[in-house]
Amino acid sequence: MKYSLKNDYSEIAHPLVLEAFAAVGSTQFDGYGLDDFTLGAADRVRAWVSAPAADVHFISGGTHANLTVISSALRPHEAVIAPETGHIFVHETGSIEATGHKICTVKGTNGKLNAAEIDAVVKEHGDEQMVKPRLVYVSLSAENGAVYTKSELTEISGYCRKNGLYLYLDGARLGAAINSNACDLTYADISGLVDAFYVGGTKNGALFGEAVVICTEGLKADFRFLMRQRGALMAKGAVIGVQFEALLKDGLYNELAKHSNAMALKMAEGIRKLGFDLLYPAETNLFIPVFPVKIARRLQELYWFYDWQNFGDTVAVRLVTSWATPESIVHEFLADLEKLKNEN
Repeated sequence: MKYSLKNDYSEIAHPLVLEAFAAVGSTQFDGYGLDDFTLGAADRVRAWVSAPAADVHFISGGTHANLTVISSALRPHEAVIAPETGHIFVHETGSIEATGHKICTVKGTNGKLNAAEIDAVVKEHGDEQMVKPRLVYVSLSAENGAVYTKSELTEISGYCRKNGLYLYLDGARLGAAINSNACDLTYADISGLVDAFYVGGTKNGALFGEAVVICTEGLKADFRFLMRQRGALMAKGAVIGVQFEALLKDGLYNELAKHSNAMALKMAEGIRKLGFDLLYPAETNLFIPVFPVKIARRLQELYWFYDWQNFGDTVAVRLVTSWATPESIVHEFLADLEKLKNEN
């Protein structure tokens, strides 16, 4: 096998993150995220996203962040609105439902929600015999790599605020989204439009870890208690703080995201030039081309990647590049694809 295009976390961590660990060495620190490394990293995150009054907490992974934030925001009878492709609905083993909260799904367009769909769910749940929608879940980028524009997210935010809904943004690939040519949002925009979100580290050069940013006062109280209850308050919380200090220093976080996007766009353009279609426009480091099944299976003998959707004679596959993907792999993949096309 030549290379994995399954995800953007197959490499351990960026060298500068590992160097940061080495520099800490045997330094002792306070536990549970009360150390100087973590407190300093929280300040860096607040400055990074232009949210000086926000609370920042570090959690080990995306599912843990989603579970902790969403379950803490909702009362027992309240529910989440999410696209049917949403990570919390498809790929988190019912973690939200396991806390007693229903996920009300809508079809979405290109993996994204809109205010009209949210409104339809709210109006459908009109009395105390049904769950009460209270939180809207969006991802940036979406599961298919698509990004929200500022006008799209502003519309959703406005609807949520007018109708008493929390807006939570899953930022597992936030770096790739913000640094996409298709996205006109900034980190500061995100802080101003949503109630809570997280800055993903696991998929952008960290060993592991996400920075949860809580912007709305009503969600801040006792959050560390709720983290502890959900097993998200780490004794060695400093290990995430050290990583974010390294990632946010000198613009490294954005630099890594830009590289992962550039490799994906170069690969997607090469695929199009060879005559193959994309299921959705390529906007970030995750994109979905459509190949004849025979060619896809031959490619899977050379590269790791997931099927996305089967259409009979053709199959849509998910390709993901990372901060560490070398350009030589992009050229090699395209050469192999061209060879397989000519053979078939």
